[in-house]
Amino acid sequence: MTLWNGELLGLGRQLPAHLFSVPLLIVILVFLALAASFLLILPGIRGQSRWFWLVRVLLSLFIGAEIVALHFTAQWSVGGMNTNTSYKAFSAARVSANVGLHVGLEGITITLTGTPVQQLNETIDYKEHFNWRLGENYAEEYSKVLEKGLPDPVFYLAEKFTRSSPCGLYRQYRLAGHSASTTLWMAFCFWLLSNALLSMPVPLYGGLALLTTGAFTLFSIFAFASISSVPLCPLCLGSSTLTTHYGAAFWITLATGILCLLLRVAVMSLHYSRPGALRTFLDGVKDYGSQAKGSLPLILNNPLHKQFGALDFTISTNL
Repeated sequence: MTLWNGELLGLGRQLPAHLFSVPLLIVILVFLALAASFLLILPGIRGQSRWFWLVRVLLSLFIGAEIVALHFTAQWSVGGMNTNTSYKAFSAARVSANVGLHVGLEGITITLTGTPVQQLNETIDYKEHFNWRLGENYAEEYSKVLEKGLPDPVFYLAEKFTRSSPCGLYRQYRLAGHSASTTLWMAFCFWLLSNALLSMPVPLYGGLALLTTGAFTLFSIFAFASISSVPLCPLCLGSSTLTTHYGAAFWITLATGILCLLLRVAVMSLHYSRPGALRTFLDGVKDYGSQAKGSLPLILNNPLHKQFGALDFTISTNL
């Protein structure tokens, strides 16, 4: 059951359809606070480096926020339909309503909104969330729902995702969700690593970390998309059948993975073609030639590099 103001929601308790999940709201606020903190110190950065840092930091925070926030949204697979269906068990009363199904990596959200909202002397506007994340039991939540009571359409869809249902939706979506969630957390770890490596004198390694970030992000897409290869049992309510399709979170994840790969290609290309321009973008260093004489950047610490041969010759001559 869903919590609202510390109370369990049942048949007699409604939720606003626009309600954000608490974890998602926390993630958004944390990354907005990081972005606001950076914007406060941005005027202290002099010259053109200010704009380079602005693009770099905001783009990085955008990618990190997307990777984390996608765990807590129920917009990976969505479906909805308008139907005329029974409203309560053991009653012949029927209602006209919009039924929605929203599947995330950690559970499902079922919505029921009357059209119009006021029918049968009641306000028909429900939103119920069921978790299957690690440490939480979907069957226990479903049992509590049975005790409190739910409208027939919500109960019907919730029952289809139980472990005992012949549809197999629980096993299908739960395994896909856990696989996608695991790969996304791996992508987040490599995103942190890429930020650290891109701040070092060898940005190529940061590009490799970005490549791995994008790869794991795309792996999460493939893991969740595996559900489409298995035919779903029909979800019929009244005279209508509910069909699902990939939601906004799925496509945002795909776009994030592609963005990381494109950034990797850009870093690699600039590293070999215009390293000075790359360093200017990353930390505002305009030209290595302007550094103090005799200081060699770490990017050249290769025994086979020609500058090291010249350095050895100078040392032997002085001796």
